[in-house]
Amino acid sequence: MIHLIVGNTGSGKTTYSHQLREQTVGIIFSIDTWNNHLFLKDKTENDGLEWMLERISRSEALIEHYILQLEHISVDSILDLGFSKFEHRQKFRDFAIRNKIECKIHYLDIAIDLRKERVIKRNTEKGITYEFEVKQEDFDFMEIWFEAPTHAELEKGLHIVL
Repeated sequence: MIHLIVGNTGSGKTTYSHQLREQTVGIIFSIDTWNNHLFLKDKTENDGLEWMLERISRSEALIEHYILQLEHISVDSILDLGFSKFEHRQKFRDFAIRNKIECKIHYLDIAIDLRKERVIKRNTEKGITYEFEVKQEDFDFMEIWFEAPTHAELEKGLHIVL
């Protein structure tokens, strides 16, 4: 089973992923962790969105490789990859269909004020889900970038509203 964890910045995707892992036999793939360990130390001020998206794409190719191995041994893949765009979610749904793997979306639909609070707290406390500081301009960009899942996407998924 592939679990697509969807939500805007500060919605609690990583925390939710850890809770889901406790309820299932699953492995979490968190793009924030991958980016922090593999790429962010090399990023310069001239490297923009395209630079990061290209690296995320390479990471996801490896993640797909590992998903197939995990599926073979009946271990769920919990994808904390942001999934800000419909097209990104569809890429993994298509992958699941091609490989005959069940796929479920979990949409964390959290009010903006609560999400802002969470981001400030995470930036300050640097707890277990902290990978890097989310600046106000990054938060604001993601508010515009994010595409909420459609009704059809949520038909067989979970829609969690706070």
